[in-house]
Amino acid sequence: MTSAGTLIWISCLPLLRLFICVACGYGVTKAELFPASAARGAGQIMLNITVPSLMFSKIVPAFTSQNISALGPLLLIAVIYQGMGIAIACLTKHFFWVPHRFRWGILAAGGWGNYGDIPTSIAISITGALPFNGASDQTLSVAYVSGLSLFYMITFFPLGGHKLIALDYKGPDVEPEVLRAAASKRRLAIFSIFPARLLPFKRSISAPLPEADEGGHSLPVITVESESKTMETKVETQADIPPTTLAMLAPSSDSHSVSAKEDDAPELAGTLPELPGNQISPTPSKLRRIWIRLAVFAREVCSPASLSIILSFPIALIPALKGLFVEVASPHIPSAPDGRPPLSFLFDTATFIGAASVPLGLVCLGSALARLEVPRGQWNHLPVGAILSMAVGRMLVMPVLGVLVAKGLTNAGIISREDKVLQFVCIVFSCLPTGTTQVFVTQVYSGTGSAEHLSAFLIPQYMLMFLSMTGLIAYSLENLF
Repeated sequence: MTSAGTLIWISCLPLLRLFICVACGYGVTKAELFPASAARGAGQIMLNITVPSLMFSKIVPAFTSQNISALGPLLLIAVIYQGMGIAIACLTKHFFWVPHRFRWGILAAGGWGNYGDIPTSIAISITGALPFNGASDQTLSVAYVSGLSLFYMITFFPLGGHKLIALDYKGPDVEPEVLRAAASKRRLAIFSIFPARLLPFKRSISAPLPEADEGGHSLPVITVESESKTMETKVETQADIPPTTLAMLAPSSDSHSVSAKEDDAPELAGTLPELPGNQISPTPSKLRRIWIRLAVFAREVCSPASLSIILSFPIALIPALKGLFVEVASPHIPSAPDGRPPLSFLFDTATFIGAASVPLGLVCLGSALARLEVPRGQWNHLPVGAILSMAVGRMLVMPVLGVLVAKGLTNAGIISREDKVLQFVCIVFSCLPTGTTQVFVTQVYSGTGSAEHLSAFLIPQYMLMFLSMTGLIAYSLENLF
């Protein structure tokens, strides 16, 4: 049995390498050697060139007709983890006050983690050495990571997860004092008022039925007291809502309706057909709206990273296609003059380019963290309860639940006991902080290029990750081997 010290050292090694790469990106950004324009360019290179190459070079040789069934458990794990993360965010939002411009973004922060460079870096480091089987398990682990990454990419972009962030910047702002008071009332209702309100409900159930008159007709019952309580509740509720919010809830005039339509117009801009007289229909037909949404979905699915993963699976599973890139037992594929498969040079090129994906991604991660504004001396004005709740929930609670889920699926036979790589990848994915992709999306939707609320939630998670991930990796190795 491997000693505890050895397990901790093995678990720390990938995180040390990760930390060094992130620190390099952080350092060159703080030294003003890596400006924002350069970081955006590096990000585009990573998303459109290196990541697709890495996924192709790992999926094609790793997946076969024998292990393709692992995609089912991977999809199930992705759905469970995303649901757990959103549930943690909902509980946080209910018990603690959250900035108004982060009221929907916190759900995105809970549901979508850093599913790219961090798990890929850890999988390559751990599965490439003992007690795993070296290069074969390393390739398989990255292929499994790519399957989970595809799910998160499709749900965040084509299926509209990013629109949660856009909702934060609609409507007027709400003062933090109002949000604090509302959160305090919610907690009070849960822990004290709610049980007391159950008593009148129980009494109403056991109350006698209305008496009947001599003709057998029921006498009318006038509930003046309940109506007065209802009116008091309405007045009290409206008193807690800012006037600007009440104005939004009031019936809108024609001018308000026009404004609402104009807010939705950018999504359809450039796609509506021109009508006679150079007029554009302000309200496209239902069929036209469906067609527009399908076109947007198809365009986002066909991004280089997603398209690379989607195309890699049929190539990996069809021997006649796979044999063009890598050697297969059957069928026989004519070789190139060097004795290798005819398209092996494309596979070698993808492997060569893909090797830059993880370090480049980690450098960009460090650069993104360096540009976040760290709040100093403002903790009294920050949602400390929500920040700590999200950090603890994502980095401590979710890993514990992830281990239980992985064990449960393994005991149920959904995850094969012999597939140690699949079990390890499923466990590691439960301990990922919020993805920095949300920073870029928030900067776009905010209109000011800032993501001040998100930064306060991100930094504690990444600081806590190095401790929780080390313990999780050590536990996983001890449990699996």
